[in-house]
Amino acid sequence: RSSWLLLAPLLTPPVPVITAPPCSLCPEGAHRFQWIRNLVPEFGISSSHVKVLSSPTEFYELLKVQIKTAKQRVVMASLYLGTGLLEQELVDCLEETLEKSLQAKGSSNLRVSILLDYTRGSRGRKNSRTMLIPLLQRFPEQVRVSLFHTPNLRGLLRLLIPERFNETIGLQHIKVYLFDDNVILSGANLSDLYFTNRQDRYVLLQDSPEIADFFTELVDAVGDVSLQLQQDDTVQMMEGMVHPYQGDKMAYCEIANQRVMEVINSARTRQELLHAKTFHSSQQGSSLLSQQGAQASGGLKPEPDTWIYPLIQMKPFGIQIDEMVTETLLTEAERDARIYLTTGYFNLTQAYMDLILGTRAEYRILLASPEVNGFFGAKGVAGAIPAAYVYIEHQFYSEVCYLHQQERVQLQEYSRAGWTFHAKGLWLYLAGSDLPCLTLIGSPNFGYRSVHRDLEAQVAIVTENKALQQQLHQEQEQLYLCSGVVSSSTFEQPNRYVKLWVKLVTPLIKNFF
Repeated sequence: RSSWLLLAPLLTPPVPVITAPPCSLCPEGAHRFQWIRNLVPEFGISSSHVKVLSSPTEFYELLKVQIKTAKQRVVMASLYLGTGLLEQELVDCLEETLEKSLQAKGSSNLRVSILLDYTRGSRGRKNSRTMLIPLLQRFPEQVRVSLFHTPNLRGLLRLLIPERFNETIGLQHIKVYLFDDNVILSGANLSDLYFTNRQDRYVLLQDSPEIADFFTELVDAVGDVSLQLQQDDTVQMMEGMVHPYQGDKMAYCEIANQRVMEVINSARTRQELLHAKTFHSSQQGSSLLSQQGAQASGGLKPEPDTWIYPLIQMKPFGIQIDEMVTETLLTEAERDARIYLTTGYFNLTQAYMDLILGTRAEYRILLASPEVNGFFGAKGVAGAIPAAYVYIEHQFYSEVCYLHQQERVQLQEYSRAGWTFHAKGLWLYLAGSDLPCLTLIGSPNFGYRSVHRDLEAQVAIVTENKALQQQLHQEQEQLYLCSGVVSSSTFEQPNRYVKLWVKLVTPLIKNFF
């Protein structure tokens, strides 16, 4: 019976679209992707500050080290925090660091802010909330736990849909882990699988205060329109804030839009002013000093060779920046350019599929084989989800074949014994280049949920530096090495059999997973 409740959201009225403020054009720019800064702030940094990680273990160890050395702030946004021993160790690290900061100064400057999804973080008797309550009780002045509740889950729908299925309506899906001025962008959640044998992507941006400030402000903005976890495991909204599911939906979405767009636009303005100031300073400096003298003085920062663009997608609030940038990248990719696109859940929007099938670039799309799908072996209706993904994949592959695009658009399936696959993003190789100059990394899966239902964030990293391009290329190669090319025979294998009821139901529910 509960499986049919997944269809209930089809009966709910759509959320009114709130138009984002118009973007002012910015003519300056050092590279071909400068148009992105017409929409979002541009952060120019040195490539030496960027480190690409490759394994769940490396990610987990880095989280612990960063927590232990944090002095001013720890900001973590995730879908949920797991309840196992590895997750408890992270909580213990937070407690230890907060305790040390109190002992050192009497009153601590360290602030910890954690943003999770309300429905996912509340699942079960032992959950993300119960894991974090001891921190709230011990350090009430320094710790904040915000639980985002989608405004689309309300009224009768909220009463009818059972736990777990209520997560299909909309989630807080952003994954950002920030420690002082160091930022980790990833698609990984704070759960033991993501620390051991679930393959994802991770990039560390070191000593990047402007980027850290931006993501702190973004998490604060979403936190302000979220439910606040209390010491007794109750939740309440900040004073004066519209409630996400009890208050007026349009009013709530407008306030959320304003808060998030304020963060984006103020950061854009700051970065434009900084860019202009740096540009004029460097012009003035070069006229006063010879190049040799300037190097000797050490007064000027090295010219940035890498640019970071935060791309935010929050369709419930009418914010569609990530979608706009992704569509433009796919549209503008030239003939003989190569795009390596990966997603743990292959369920592309119609717009993305049309662009892939209708443009000129070569595509290598990496997706999960059924055995490494995160839902493989799940109980009940969820156990059929890998078969639904097989069906969606087969339909797309058939369309590629019908259009005779098999050479240009190639599907590859990730397969690795004992592992699951959760990596997402893309790498763009310009025509004639053996190395990527741009990557997208973060939480979106390029599917309907990412575009329309959930709160998402990723960054576009654009670099001219060969060493960083090599790092990104190696990351891509390492993931694709564990894959096999999809052909017609792939779908003839016994494990690709899709039951009739799954084929019938998939078109109705594909927008919910």
